[in-house]
Amino acid sequence: MQDSIIVHQPTTAPDQLILLFHGVGSRAEDLLPLGQALGRHFAHACIVSVRSPDASDLGTGWQWFSVRGVDEANRATRVADAMPRFVQTVQHWQGEMQVVAAATALIGFSQGAIMALESTQQPISLARSIIAIAGRFAQLPRNAPPDTHVHLMHGDADPVMPAQLSELALGQLRTLGASVTLDRFPGLGHGIDARVLERIVERMRGWTPTPD
Repeated sequence: MQDSIIVHQPTTAPDQLILLFHGVGSRAEDLLPLGQALGRHFAHACIVSVRSPDASDLGTGWQWFSVRGVDEANRATRVADAMPRFVQTVQHWQGEMQVVAAATALIGFSQGAIMALESTQQPISLARSIIAIAGRFAQLPRNAPPDTHVHLMHGDADPVMPAQLSELALGQLRTLGASVTLDRFPGLGHGIDARVLERIVERMRGWTPTPD
């Protein structure tokens, strides 16, 4: 997709696809350090930092949906309106790299995490692993994704997306019978640090891609 960045690509056919999704008002370039670090751990993976499709109405960067005036009443509708393009984007890169959903990981930060989490409520499975950093569901999940592991990661000092949102998601997903984990990071605000990277690597090494 336009202006997305292939951060890492193996010389042979990749056995994994890792898609990174940035936050609102940010750019694909902002997740390059994360993608490059992951490339050192997953040498046979194709890693792409995906640019959100629309110019942000905050003045800089890009977005999947507007956050102007967003609230609990309208957030789910905005995310649902953006979801077809999100699904199309994931499937585009799976087709480009010839990697199936069972060997795909979606890693989202903030708004990117919202989109990745809500994609688990679609009727088709897009990925084997969802890693949501400083994110939330647009509304509490209604279904347990049967073929997807959900890993929630949140800073305890996040002033933008309170960590309690991930606690609520954890409880609901467990009630639904989903495969889910939550890692909280003391002192971390709305961001990604070395502890988050280390835990992403640990979580991703806990599953083995398998063909459909």
